[in-house]
Amino acid sequence: MADGSKTEQPTERRRTKARDKGQVTRSRELPGTLATAAVLGWLATRSSQDLFGWSAFYRNLLQFSATRELTLASPVLQWSVSFAMRWALLPMLAAWTVGTLSTLAQGGFVFSAEALAWKPERMSPAQKLQQLFSAAGLSNILKSLIPFAFILWLTISQMRSDWPVLAGLSQFGVLAAAGWILQRMLGLAWKFCLVLLLWAGVDYLLQRQRSESQLKMSREEVKEEFKESEGNPQIKAKIRRLQRQVRRQQMRQAVKKASVVVTNPTHYALALDYRPEMAAPMLVAKGLDRFAEEIKQIAIWHEVPLVENRALAHALYRTVEVGQVIPSKLYTAVAEVLAAVYRAQAKLQRK
Repeated sequence: MADGSKTEQPTERRRTKARDKGQVTRSRELPGTLATAAVLGWLATRSSQDLFGWSAFYRNLLQFSATRELTLASPVLQWSVSFAMRWALLPMLAAWTVGTLSTLAQGGFVFSAEALAWKPERMSPAQKLQQLFSAAGLSNILKSLIPFAFILWLTISQMRSDWPVLAGLSQFGVLAAAGWILQRMLGLAWKFCLVLLLWAGVDYLLQRQRSESQLKMSREEVKEEFKESEGNPQIKAKIRRLQRQVRRQQMRQAVKKASVVVTNPTHYALALDYRPEMAAPMLVAKGLDRFAEEIKQIAIWHEVPLVENRALAHALYRTVEVGQVIPSKLYTAVAEVLAAVYRAQAKLQRK
């Protein structure tokens, strides 16, 4: 019975966990049905001469045994093995290939160590009987009776329609009768495969719906999984707060050695550092409102020049991150600011 609290769709992490445990939606009927269809398709491509090659084989076998003694060293054993392999190898290979590809198409290749782990309850007859007579086991038995009923109906219908021919089949020759019977059997087999294929598709959809229902999650499970995968929001917020504090402390230290602090003058404060060996000035600190005031106080305390330039302050704050060099489009404006600072410092030194 479905759990009413599990209303949320499964997350990708839950799907991955289920796949790691070997829980993949697959229909067991589909590979077998397609493999049977592949064998029937191979038989349909054979000519009547090939299909009746067995009669020639047994005729030669009887002729050989009439003139020679059959022993394990007789060539007839090699003939039998070779003839059987020619007939069995290709259809077996086709059935295996189609069955394998159809299995992989349903869920891909899955190797689960957990699914292969030893579980004693799997060997318990009581457990197997309980599964057999459980609601799920009885449901599977009833489901298997549905395609069987269709197959039985097709067989009876075919026999009713062909009964006049069957009643007079003794009037035909052996080869003609065998050919007619074989043709009817192949036609009936194709109808059986079609029924089983349709039922396998329905079974796959039912299995998929059941799997999706089992994977559904409650809201609490979604929240817990989010905490496990992404981390507790409170802890993450605390980590971000600590990271901001560390970055601000680093910027405070960088302001003490900056070349100039550009302000707007009330809301923004940006510290630039430039030395002759540098390719371009670098932004070492920036702040808004309260932190901007703190940057200006540190600059005043450590005698770092303050320059008011509203346009440059806005452009630097929006386009440059801390630790980056200024873009080429701001070279001229920054160069003017630095030149004015250097001229003012040179005047003070001359006095």
